[in-house]
Amino acid sequence: MSVREIPLYIDGQAVPSRSQEVRDVVNPATQEVVARVPFCTVEEVDRAVASAREAFKSWRKVPLAKRQRIMLKLQALIREHTEELAALITEEHGKTLPDAAGEVGRGLEVVEHACSITSLQLGELAENAASEVDVYTLNQPLGVGAGITAFNFPIMLPCFMFPLAIATGNTFVLKPSEQDPSSTMRLVELAHEAGVPAGVLNVVHGGPEVANRIADHPDIKALSFIGSTHVGSLLYNRAAAAGKRMQAMMGAKNHCVVMPDANRSQAINNLLGSAFGAAGQRCMANSVVVLVGEARSWLDDIAEGARNMKVGPGTQRDADLGPLVSPAAKARVEELIATGEREGARLVVDGRGHQVEGYPDGNFVGPTLFSDVTAEMTIYREEIFGPVLCVVGVETLDDAIDFINANPNGNGTSIFTNSGWVARRFETDIDVGQVGINVPIPVPVAYFSFTGSRGSKLGDLGPNGKQAIAFWTQTKTVTARWFEPENVSSGINSTISLS
Repeated sequence: MSVREIPLYIDGQAVPSRSQEVRDVVNPATQEVVARVPFCTVEEVDRAVASAREAFKSWRKVPLAKRQRIMLKLQALIREHTEELAALITEEHGKTLPDAAGEVGRGLEVVEHACSITSLQLGELAENAASEVDVYTLNQPLGVGAGITAFNFPIMLPCFMFPLAIATGNTFVLKPSEQDPSSTMRLVELAHEAGVPAGVLNVVHGGPEVANRIADHPDIKALSFIGSTHVGSLLYNRAAAAGKRMQAMMGAKNHCVVMPDANRSQAINNLLGSAFGAAGQRCMANSVVVLVGEARSWLDDIAEGARNMKVGPGTQRDADLGPLVSPAAKARVEELIATGEREGARLVVDGRGHQVEGYPDGNFVGPTLFSDVTAEMTIYREEIFGPVLCVVGVETLDDAIDFINANPNGNGTSIFTNSGWVARRFETDIDVGQVGINVPIPVPVAYFSFTGSRGSKLGDLGPNGKQAIAFWTQTKTVTARWFEPENVSSGINSTISLS
């Protein structure tokens, strides 16, 4: 099998990097090297930004309807190439093919939303706000935008960023994860096939040096980041010091509350899928289940469901979860499982040492279940990012709400119940940005904004929906009065009155 050489993408062309630092991209089910990605130089980052800056001069003036037509073409191409994109995701990330296709579909939602740019970017007008004075607003592009994405959604996360950014008239520099870049690069190729002009969308690769240059670069006006809390916090402060707009969607510790009146099989199946799908490598995974009252007796059923889930390579379509993305990720998750044991949690299902026939070198960890978990334990405090579910038991809904609100993160939470009153009480009192009611992973559809909160988010505006339009545009307010040609001034007005 040939090994792909991942290029940069600058000024509308695939460009080989001059950097001597190259990393292997590895299939996590086999450890086979499938691609090599360069860690580009600072000069190459500057070249990509310069291309975007130059392209902005003309792209910002392209009519809305033409930008809309490009987005319409892009969504058609993504639909056409869904299987190809999903296969690339599975090969480099490890998630199952159905899950990968689902990711492509969620990214496609954002592109479809961007197809409405002709109505999304409208301003406002007040006629005769004062005597013969009209006041109106324009939502204008910022300039060069940038995005830095995590490995866990190599199609969806870039779609959270560049489609709306360029549809609103900005140009863009994207740094995808170096762990699984091929699907992202194919997406960028499809964008150019759809008609995105040279320089409007550029791609660089690398680690901290490249990320820091993006945060520091004076010609980049806004930066969107999705990844770890540690890196996001550093970049947020760095970008803010450089005068940029910044949004950082970061770490999480999501909770799924199960009330005793919930549909038992529906609740258990949904929480297991949420916790263990994609091998737990989702920032919106429900890694903690809070069983309320009599629902605490459901532990055995949850454990049985976890044991029966099928682990396999992502190409095995009936697998429920695939491997972790790297040997390092597997080692970290297994060490956290050992830490949970040492700290007194009860290990009900142990997924360590899981073997998959025919794939002896895969980064597999099976579904793992802890009970008797407390808020002081490491497995509760840290984002495990693996197939590990922590079970907490409480007496009442109030106890569940208090427990969740005490956690510093606020990315997402869910509740399973058949009571409308309980659901409404939960959505009102819970201090978390995204809430699911009988929905295990409450990522909203793309025409609503992604609204994680508290420790999971830095910046006032999130991706997608109306907030993304606000993030990628600046408001210009115009106050205008046109005099009749023969109008004679009645004298000097030294006040601030518009009358």
